This record gives sequence, C-alpha cells and structure tokens, in this order.
Amino acid sequence: MRAVVVSRPGDADVLEVAERPDPTPGANEVRIRVVAAGLNGADLSQRRGYYPSPAGAPEWPGLEVSGTIDALGDGVDGWSIGDRVCALLPGGGYAELVTVDAGLVLPVPDSVDLVEAAGLPEVAATVWSNVFDLGRLAAEEVLLVHGGSSGIGTMAIQLARARGAQVIATAGSDEKADFCREVGADAAVNYRTQDFVEAVDAFTAGRGADVVLDIVGGAYIARDLEALATGGRIVSIAVRDREPASVDMGLMMRKRASLHGTTLRARPLAERVAIIAAVRENVWPLLAEGRVRPVIDSVFPLEDAAAAHRRMESSAHRGKILLRVG
Repeated sequence: MRAVVVSRPGDADVLEVAERPDPTPGANEVRIRVVAAGLNGADLSQRRGYYPSPAGAPEWPGLEVSGTIDALGDGVDGWSIGDRVCALLPGGGYAELVTVDAGLVLPVPDSVDLVEAAGLPEVAATVWSNVFDLGRLAAEEVLLVHGGSSGIGTMAIQLARARGAQVIATAGSDEKADFCREVGADAAVNYRTQDFVEAVDAFTAGRGADVVLDIVGGAYIARDLEALATGGRIVSIAVRDREPASVDMGLMMRKRASLHGTTLRARPLAERVAIIAAVRENVWPLLAEGRVRPVIDSVFPLEDAAAAHRRMESSAHRGKILLRVG
C-alpha cells in the first residue's frame, strides 16, 4: 500500500509517498480501505518531530479516516465487510489501508458524503469529551470557543447550538468571524482587533461564559478566567503559546472555577472506546438529522500532503482539510 511518511523532521516538504506493507487486522480489529484522511494539528507536530506515534501505531501521521471495511479480525461483532465507516486512530491514517480497534469505528450515515466523513471522528470525539463530558456544557449556558473557524471550532459551535447552548467564537479576521456566525455562533470576535473578554462581558451582561474551550494556552488562560462565569469551566486542549500560563488563584477561587488540561491521543484504549461510544449515542443522531455536519475547507490528493500541510500552517483554512486517498 501507499502511505505518506515523514522522511525526517522538518517542514512540509519532508512528507513523501512510500510503499509500506499492507496491515493485517488483529483480534477485535477491522481493516479499512481508506477513502480520505483528516488533517489535525497533531499531524504537523508529528512531522516536525515533536509528537511521535504511540507505541504500536504506524510511524506516519493521520488520526482519522473514512472508507469501507475490507477485512475483519477475530472476535469482531457488529461490523461487516463493505460497511461505510470512519474511525479515530492513534496514527497511520495517511495511507491506503489502516487497521483499528473495532471500538474506535463509527458508521457513516447515508446522508453524509464518505470523503467528508473523514473530517468527523477527531473533532466529534474532542468536542464531546471536552465540552460536554468534562466541561458539562448544558442547555442555556454559554460556550466561548477559541479558533471558531477551525475543524474543532465549527464542530463545537454546531453541537453547542444543537444542544441548546449559546456560543461566542473567536477568530483571526473579520471574514472568519462572519464564517463562525454562518456556522451558528451567536456572536463572533476578531481577536486581532477586539478584546474577547469585553465581548463576552457585553454578550452575557456581565455574567461570563460557563465553559471555555481553549486551544492557545499561555497568556490566554488568565484571560479565559477573566471571561469566565462563577462556577465556570476552562478546558485546555492545545498549547500554541509556549509561555507558561499564569493563573490568579484568588480569582479562580472567588469564581469557584475549574481548569482542565486534556489530550485525546494519549488516553488508554478503553477511554477512547468509551468516548467513541458516547459520540455515537449523542452526536451521531444529530449528524443523521442534518443538525450537525462536517465543515470541509479543502480536499487534497494523497500525493499533495505537503500542500495540505502548508494550507493548515497558513491558518487560512475554514473547517477541516482532507487528503483524498481512494
């Protein structure tokens, strides 16, 4: 099979298409003939040499795919050869074939394009596990989501609105802020020209946001706390600002706030399987009804993985970037 491998840590040009042995599914695994793979920030970090695949996973990037099942390992129930599926992976998605634990696989509804489905597993699992499970966002509460025009941001906006919450999104331009509103955000802030704390204060009449989904870290954490309502929850899922975060513990105590830092890829298999089961129960009905949809920026051929990475690094994208494999 063909796979996009990292010849050495570096910029996007180190990505190369190479031949690798076809994988064979082990016990409780399925093999998927890949139609498309989704890009994620973790892929860029892996390419740069900062985020290697976990033990047992292929050494090349790719945390989510869509395609059809073409082989079953021993002990697999509930799946058949030919099923249209998408899956959350520990790595190796930039390839024509992948094997994955059957518990990390989701069916693709007939109403969803199979290529676009590659943009669903990672964002759905990330948003559900962080905003709704850990962050406990409830109907009529307010979510502040940073990077609202990203894949994770667009999913967070849609899911929060579908479940009765209000959403304030931040973005890096007026055009992206408008895009967030088109996706469903009640309010959107260009963080380059506006103060998001002031915007949250104005939108909530001084109450603050109940949940903040943070993808920046560093100095943003203190500002998130300022924007937070009493009893609010900050969930930090990525670090772009490498400066250490400084938190006013007095303010945190007065607001009875909580701050959580999480990752998805490093969790034990049982936890990831439980998250996918929760996504299937809570998110997939909304997907089948059309109330939530994959938001796709662009689709690149597998051979153009370097161009796809450059597109993501430019921050010009809105929604998910995909690699077309099959």
